[in-house]
Amino acid sequence: MTGRPGRVRAILRLGGLQIEWGSRTYVLAIVNATPDSFSGDGLSARGEGAYARAAGQAVDDGADLVDVGGVPLYAGAGPVSRDDELARVVPAVREIVDALPGVPVSVDTSDAEVARRTLDEGAVLINSAWGLHTRDGRWNRELARAVAERGAAIVLTHNTRVERIVQETYGPRWDVGYDDLVREVVEDLRRQIEVAAECGVAADRVIVDCGPGLGKGPEDSLLAVRELRALAPLGAPVLLAHSRKSFLGRLVGGRPHERDAATVAATTWGIAQGADMIRVHDVRANKQAALVADALVRG
Repeated sequence: MTGRPGRVRAILRLGGLQIEWGSRTYVLAIVNATPDSFSGDGLSARGEGAYARAAGQAVDDGADLVDVGGVPLYAGAGPVSRDDELARVVPAVREIVDALPGVPVSVDTSDAEVARRTLDEGAVLINSAWGLHTRDGRWNRELARAVAERGAAIVLTHNTRVERIVQETYGPRWDVGYDDLVREVVEDLRRQIEVAAECGVAADRVIVDCGPGLGKGPEDSLLAVRELRALAPLGAPVLLAHSRKSFLGRLVGGRPHERDAATVAATTWGIAQGADMIRVHDVRANKQAALVADALVRG
């Protein structure tokens, strides 16, 4: 059964959610467990129950899944040790799983041990902002094996290690150049899918993300989103993770929490270009945008 051209409609079960790719756009809500989130919405200091309340509100607003992250990834963010990441995300995952049984929990990590621990706590999806690469450019097969051993799903993201950061009025940005960004993104994700398969990850448990704002300057981030349909030949569902990012800030200005209208605009475009899932802060507004875009695009 087929949906849009080049896409296979398949079923993926994550916790209590059955995803039928191509039927509609799924919403992944951001729940930050960092004290220094770029958008200022970190919950680590807000007391017991804060993660469950935030996740519950996201679900009430229309989220299908929630994504817990303990490592900031914006340009200029400092390193976070494994112990600190575990201390942030394990209690958050446990709290959400206990409070909201059946709601799928994703964990935004590229660390295999963090993946193991959080999957054992009840998470069902690993959203790796470095894909199957380590920060120093090696293959992260250990992460893929951790996902495969537990029958979880994984988001494979295009990202590139960048040494130079430039300060702009809207915030810091990566300084990086590509010869052919779209080709490099597609080729890298294709190879990541192959490595995941070699490590035992089932093909139907892989999602891909072009990585706007990750290892890319604002022009390249816009290009990656503009050409999202180029990912279709990979045959994997596409996640668009664009919410409040600095490439939008360069266009509209404002602090990250003031970029929600810009995020909605990119959400609508992304769905028209093949996005199957969106990762966002403002769930209610983006859910509404997805409902309208789905009606127009998917019929």
